Amino acid sequence: MEEKLALRIQLFRETGQVRAEVAEFVEDELESLAASGRTVAEDTAGMLTSHLMMALTRLVDGEAIEEFPTDESVAAELAERPEAVERAGQIAVRAQRTLGALLPRSEINFLAMHLAVLDQRSPVGTAVRASPGTDTGGDTDEQQKEEQP
Repeated sequence: MEEKLALRIQLFRETGQVRAEVAEFVEDELESLAASGRTVAEDTAGMLTSHLMMALTRLVDGEAIEEFPTDESVAAELAERPEAVERAGQIAVRAQRTLGALLPRSEINFLAMHLAVLDQRSPVGTAVRASPGTDTGGDTDEQQKEEQP
């Protein structure tokens, strides 16, 4: 992981702003995103990292996260980014399984927006583009081909 992004996570952890298990979960997710070809660095994933750590910590601590309606412009943007929506849903499922944190739909949409931005900031053609309903588990296209008989 890029040093500046690792420092961000370390600071959140050391200052007690996030739980250790949440920081570990987010680190694992960032590593998975990087393994799938996305450019995961402070300038591309810093806001995603902070937002996800804070939201998950609030949920694990039993705090409510207010559901808010997704406006038409966000809905339109997400409609053009099905791979980001798919990946956000997968992260939400893993967060619930691993941490017991159930992200509301509005937070999943916000996460999808962060992922769409991450994809835009990654070199063209390197980020995995999953078709809807396909769970790549972070594998690259080449890894998926190698696994097929």
